Amino acid sequence: MFFCLACLMLGMTVGCKDKKPEAVDPVSADTVAVADTTDTVMVDTIPEDAMDSLISATPMPKTADELFDDFLFNFTANKKLQYERVKFPLPVWDGDSESEIQQKDWKMERFFSKQEFYTLIFDDESQLELVKDTNLDSVVIEKINLREKSVEQHVFNRENGAWMLTQIRRNAMYQNPNKSFLNFYEKFASDSLFQIQSMNEPVETILPDPDDDFSMIEGEFHPEQWPDFKPVVLPTDFIYNVIYGQKYTHSNQKLFVIRGIANGLETEMTFQKVDGKWKLMKLVN
Repeated sequence: MFFCLACLMLGMTVGCKDKKPEAVDPVSADTVAVADTTDTVMVDTIPEDAMDSLISATPMPKTADELFDDFLFNFTANKKLQYERVKFPLPVWDGDSESEIQQKDWKMERFFSKQEFYTLIFDDESQLELVKDTNLDSVVIEKINLREKSVEQHVFNRENGAWMLTQIRRNAMYQNPNKSFLNFYEKFASDSLFQIQSMNEPVETILPDPDDDFSMIEGEFHPEQWPDFKPVVLPTDFIYNVIYGQKYTHSNQKLFVIRGIANGLETEMTFQKVDGKWKLMKLVN
């Protein structure tokens, strides 16, 4: 979904022609292409604050409130909209201690829009369908600091048909329902030897068919082959999770999804607890 949304925004400038990201010239990274009816004309570099003003002048489509991902893309890109959709004074809970953020003290929240991917945690594959649910009335974005073992939750509620950020909650990671998996993942993501030790024997895999862009190949690999199958991106230190209403039941299975933004990246890793230890059971790349 974020791939489609990012392409929509990029369409104002460069257009999306392919799933794979093209090399970007750092000198011209901020250059914007302005399209007319016949040609594409390159104009001078636009400062970031000017770009914010340009985006803020573009109203969010009313339909964007139907699907949370559509709203979130606009929320993180449009400064004017963001200030309108934060319920000030915004309650902030640090454990049991409450404070407030006034509008004058609010800083633009970009979440994961500045990076090339985001992550999701589910108990099983059936929960993946929640991402497309247009009947949701509450969604939580978790900013998880693995090193500091802390979680900051941004709570969004749909009020009178419009998504609003209504509160922020900060807690220690041990209070999170995914605490066992998060503690495991923090070591898994940063320790290559531990990764191999955490493989099932064998690991199921589903990969793109190199001879057919529309087909997938099912197979398996053994722990020592992990370097050949390891995902291109395996975030460490800091990850996000979006709770679209999925209920975590402290289950012995977690589906960890790494989803690219406008680059076609998609990785699903299924972990299960075996004899009290998390093991990678399945990899879909």
